[in-house]
Amino acid sequence: MKVVLVGNGGREAALAWRIASSPSLGALIVTGSNPGWPGVATVVPASGAEAIARLCASEQPDLVVVGPEAPLAEGLADRLEALGIPCFGPSREAARLETSKAFAKQIMAEAGVPTAGHLEVDKDDPQSVERAMARIAQGDVVVKVDGLAAGKGVFVCHTEAEAREALDEVWSGRFGDAARHVVLEDRMEGPEVSVFGITDGGRVVGLPASQDHKALLDGNQGPNTGGMGAYAPCPLLDDAAVEEIIETVHRPVVRVMAERGTPFRGVLFAGLMLTKDGPRVLEFNARFGDPETQPLMCLWEDDILPWLAGAARGDLPHGAPRFRDGAACCVVLASRGYPVTSEKDVIIPEPPRAEDVVVFHAGTRRGDDGLLRTSGGRVLGITGLGDSVQDARAKAYEALDGWAFDGAQWRTDIGGSVG
Repeated sequence: MKVVLVGNGGREAALAWRIASSPSLGALIVTGSNPGWPGVATVVPASGAEAIARLCASEQPDLVVVGPEAPLAEGLADRLEALGIPCFGPSREAARLETSKAFAKQIMAEAGVPTAGHLEVDKDDPQSVERAMARIAQGDVVVKVDGLAAGKGVFVCHTEAEAREALDEVWSGRFGDAARHVVLEDRMEGPEVSVFGITDGGRVVGLPASQDHKALLDGNQGPNTGGMGAYAPCPLLDDAAVEEIIETVHRPVVRVMAERGTPFRGVLFAGLMLTKDGPRVLEFNARFGDPETQPLMCLWEDDILPWLAGAARGDLPHGAPRFRDGAACCVVLASRGYPVTSEKDVIIPEPPRAEDVVVFHAGTRRGDDGLLRTSGGRVLGITGLGDSVQDARAKAYEALDGWAFDGAQWRTDIGGSVG
């Protein structure tokens, strides 16, 4: 099978690593550079939906796997469908579950999916803004940018002053048109978990629950980031609980999308909060999460390509994919200044490979001098495997010291406590 993988970050590095192990793989083409690509990968640079579609028209792959959200928002899957090329990733309209928080709320209401109460706000509508001011005066509100914001468009506010400050930030121009609409959501309490369902537009199969750590600093303090680490499986949800969430969240949403004539194919990522009243959906994403993908791919045992291709073609295999026993834990090394800025061209040491540890490259480049250097905010995902979460995280942190570069930031509590 000839596969094109779109993207070149840490999530895509993990997908490439797992795809490379597939006995079904004939050739793997990747659309961007990453010093951590497996040896079988061939880089053919392409950026943006139009250029990637041209690449695929030329290469005629059997499957295109889309890692990041931007190409989906640009309609890459639609372009590939017109070319007759299967795409693991939803159409532009179906991807609105991620690209518009307000649209996702509408679908959840139609599907009967439990979520927080909310208010939609249009910054250009004075009456809408007036309603927003009345709502934030009550406190305990979450301010969410409606469109794509690279995981940084959510502000949890306990007081009216915090909410006003968040709205000022959202409407400062930092997020562009993505913030013209805002969703004000009732603040909920409880641990957050991630549940992924692979779907062919009809059937949905759940994957082990994982838990991401969004805040920059230990104890969930500091600004939100794209994710500073994750582990799987999350003991807050056993297999039966995951299946219940697939039944009450993913399948109703997939059914509604199909009934609307915009079937969702790919992976539906539900970010949930486990409240005292039960699980509530915080958001949907239309692709695998980063860094949740890193531990999930380390645990995945089956040949992954029949599952990705089956979802893309509308015909998932029977049963469910197999995952190895034990756990995996990914700790992110980020550059100095992240998430506001990122320090580039800092030399990264490359220690010998550690047993039961996989290092996924996210923001790195290989210089002309042959040295590995930083090139982005989140730089590396040090992922340990073990018999338990505690074992896996111990291996990740033991290996991390050897990769730490000048100015590196990381959390010391990834997977350290449940919740």
